[in-house]
Amino acid sequence: MIPIRLLLLTITTAYQVIASWNEDRQSPPGQLIEVGDCNLHLQVMGEGSPTVVLEHSLGGIEGYFLIQDIAKLTRICIYDRAGYGWSEQSPQPRTSEQIVSELDTLLTQAGIDPPYLLVGDSFGSYNVRLYAHRFPEKVAGLVLTDGLHEAGMLEMPLQVQALKLFFMSGFVMSTLGSALGIVRLLRRIGVFELLKPELRQFHPSILNLVKRSFCRPKHWLTMFREMLNLDTSGRQLQVANQFDALPIVLITASSFFRRSLWTSAMPIPAANRLREKMHGEILKLSTDCVQIPADQSGHFVWIDQSEVILEAIEVILGKVGSEGKPSIDS
Repeated sequence: MIPIRLLLLTITTAYQVIASWNEDRQSPPGQLIEVGDCNLHLQVMGEGSPTVVLEHSLGGIEGYFLIQDIAKLTRICIYDRAGYGWSEQSPQPRTSEQIVSELDTLLTQAGIDPPYLLVGDSFGSYNVRLYAHRFPEKVAGLVLTDGLHEAGMLEMPLQVQALKLFFMSGFVMSTLGSALGIVRLLRRIGVFELLKPELRQFHPSILNLVKRSFCRPKHWLTMFREMLNLDTSGRQLQVANQFDALPIVLITASSFFRRSLWTSAMPIPAANRLREKMHGEILKLSTDCVQIPADQSGHFVWIDQSEVILEAIEVILGKVGSEGKPSIDS
């Protein structure tokens, strides 16, 4: 007789296979473009210049929540890094240097001409900074959403290092859980919204674009690979700390984690002290770097207080104009 646990896992795994197959029959919202060893997904919406290019957080594809709002301001490009969303996995290391190379190839292949207004969320702030360092002639400005800085990340206190290892172990378990259909089952019963009630503000059609990725093993495996290479990425960023008068907006959340039942055991004070150190370094990146607080938000500003991101983009657009260059008045 088949043990009940094995039977349940067989059912959930079959559910995962069938649901994934059905999802894969549907066309992605954008286009797939060959970039080196894999195809990357790119969605373009709106018109205008400079073009906003979104770099998501580690494990996030949260830009889809705001794509329609940003498209009312100017043209926007959202892409899924290799391993996320509709993009294929890449055998190349998941470091900022590799990611920046793939992004530039993607934009070139897709015919998306500069200037670019780069928006980097959390780990994405690493990537947009390195991109601006490597291709300064293409970048009109940066928006860094609760950005990271290697001066802090490479010298984490022990408490935060332990939190990093905790997350990595969770990514491994979630890779297995998604392959077995458990993550998809949790999605079906509304656990995502239970853990993050603010998700309920988004239309189901948009929310499903984001949650789809979290049901795939490649998503969690890529999160693990990016975090495993986080120190390598940080060392690569050490050359990207001087941007002269490039317009930069730093959005700062009120706390790394908002206090809740789920975060009560996390080292929030230590994480916040680390953030303050990193934000102090970021404000030195340019002579035209301004800070906009997101007082009602935790680290996930795209979900908690998304209107602040629109405000930051408008600030940069007001400074650079349609040519992507700072105006005399700014």
